[in-house]
Amino acid sequence: MATQPATLHLDISNAHFRMDSEQVRKARDAHWYARTDWGIAVLRYEDSSALLKSPLLTQGSAKWPAQHGVVEGHFDEWWQKTLLVLEGDEHNRIRRLVNPAFSPRRIAPLHAKFQALADGLVDEWIDDGRTEFASQFAAPYATRILCVMLGIDENDWKKIHELASTIGLGLGITIQENIARIDQAVVELTEYAESLVRSRRESPNGDILSTLVETRDEDAGKLSDEELINLIILLIFAGIDTTRNQLALSVEAFSKQPDQWEKLASEPERYSAAAVEEALRVDPIGRWISREAAETFQYKERTIEKGTTLHLFTMTSATDPAAFDNPDRIDLDAERSPHFAFGGGLHHCLGHFVARADIAVALSTLATRLTDLRVEEDAEWLPDSGNTGAVSLPITFTSRS
Repeated sequence: MATQPATLHLDISNAHFRMDSEQVRKARDAHWYARTDWGIAVLRYEDSSALLKSPLLTQGSAKWPAQHGVVEGHFDEWWQKTLLVLEGDEHNRIRRLVNPAFSPRRIAPLHAKFQALADGLVDEWIDDGRTEFASQFAAPYATRILCVMLGIDENDWKKIHELASTIGLGLGITIQENIARIDQAVVELTEYAESLVRSRRESPNGDILSTLVETRDEDAGKLSDEELINLIILLIFAGIDTTRNQLALSVEAFSKQPDQWEKLASEPERYSAAAVEEALRVDPIGRWISREAAETFQYKERTIEKGTTLHLFTMTSATDPAAFDNPDRIDLDAERSPHFAFGGGLHHCLGHFVARADIAVALSTLATRLTDLRVEEDAEWLPDSGNTGAVSLPITFTSRS
């Protein structure tokens, strides 16, 4: 067997591990990858870009529960059949059915509702000069947008938000200690999804859920009942968890650069799209993309054995000084290479058009209405591994008159 080069080890299972730490920067400077207890971490932009395109890698997240001692139960059963981890014809068949529902054409008519919701939420606390952003804006905004898109009663938003947030713990390093709660949330969200399907069969109303149910019932070979329910759970969970946490991360990132916040406020139509991309680049919710070697192959000097898990670090690749000027800073006027916050290849995020649209509306609304943005010291964050975000994000600000 070929001798592998010496590389640094990153303890990504440690609750105190930080992607923006000096330790990770040193590892990236030293080599294109580092060792971890769960496979290898790909640290640089050039290598993440190349490996995401490799036909020799498959989606590598299926192992995540087992790597943390979870090998059975409701979450594990659901996770192993989600679109996120399926491969080949099965993945392509379901994705083709769902793709049209998340096209820009389908999303564009909803922008006015996104705007009205954002303004309404800000109205509730803007006169106070402070708010707990995660619960008073990010959570209701992300969840109620999901309700609008799927045609769910907005009065249910607190219930489904709590369930989605609990399932989101399954993507973090605390999965095993929370697995009883996570399993119960999967059960409850399954029951909720089944009730939605029954409702759409009785009274279709033209929303995305109605379209999926009609697709299932017109040709049972296209989508099974089990696949339909699994997909609805995924849409609810992913649609809420990602947007909520990315909004909190984005606000924190912009609070450190008031000049760019003011630039966005001055010309929101010009800069809203760039604001989303830069926030996703410097501080993404998904800290890495997992892939698995389908066969043994050689990449540069490294022999990657079949079955090896590769974690492509999104944050370190997108702040790689070899690929970006002033990489750790938001620059709304900069020409940037694409980041990997939405993954890549066949598993590029299905809902990226929705996420880009609703985050753009939210950030533009916040910037045009709030200045002197500050994140208070008692903000609380999830561990900086897997998926991350704010548990609480108290902020202070001045209202723009």
